[in-house]
Amino acid sequence: MSRPVIGISTYQDSARWGVWEMPAVLLPAAYPRLVRAAGGLAVLLPPDDARDAARDTVAALDGLVIAGGADVEPARYGAVADPRTGPPARERDGWELELIRAAIERKVPLLGICRGMQLLNVALGGTLIQHLEDHTGGTGVFGSHPVTPVPGTAYADAVPETAVVPAYHHQAVDRLGSGLVASAHAPDGTVEALELPGHGSLVLGVQWHPEMGEDTRVMAALVRAAGARAAGARAALSPRTPDRRSRAPRTPVS
Repeated sequence: MSRPVIGISTYQDSARWGVWEMPAVLLPAAYPRLVRAAGGLAVLLPPDDARDAARDTVAALDGLVIAGGADVEPARYGAVADPRTGPPARERDGWELELIRAAIERKVPLLGICRGMQLLNVALGGTLIQHLEDHTGGTGVFGSHPVTPVPGTAYADAVPETAVVPAYHHQAVDRLGSGLVASAHAPDGTVEALELPGHGSLVLGVQWHPEMGEDTRVMAALVRAAGARAAGARAALSPRTPDRRSRAPRTPVS
């Protein structure tokens, strides 16, 4: 059986390699590595501002990952920027919001990681805490802390016990978006996972960075959901084998 195709959002930035320095489409290699370790086939999704680009992109996928990165622009959730909030990444915000909305509309399994979880919350009308302390290990250094699942959630099905996770964020979910529920918390009460129950496909966000650890269970949950969706689509498209017992007998030719 072919591996489910998992798209991962990317972003444009300046990069240097060899003798070159120019705009590049970037994504840390840990993301596709985690997708492969969980049994998926990773494809990278460069920003595209063409009309219907996000819908057409999502239509070609079995699952979608919205990657971590820059702070979401506060104007997206009706807030004034805190001095500690990073500069806006408007092109990226717009592209990834469209991907999220297209995935929810088409019921394509979705996983938001860190910024991706925050953007999922904003896409559904939620808001963010613009600054909190002690959720990194220092500038450019991942920290770690325990995360406890909420029983009965999809996240708890994937990771039923309290787990220590790699984290690097200074923003978090404040008011939950429409239909979303919290499915894990940090010891200080920070929402560490959220999901959209009753949607018909997996819609999950995690505040930490699973790609920076060894635990594949969160990504494996996405890959399983994507594989089930792909199998269902193939079954719907495959021609049905006629039931020979229901055929009328042929009339003999005289």
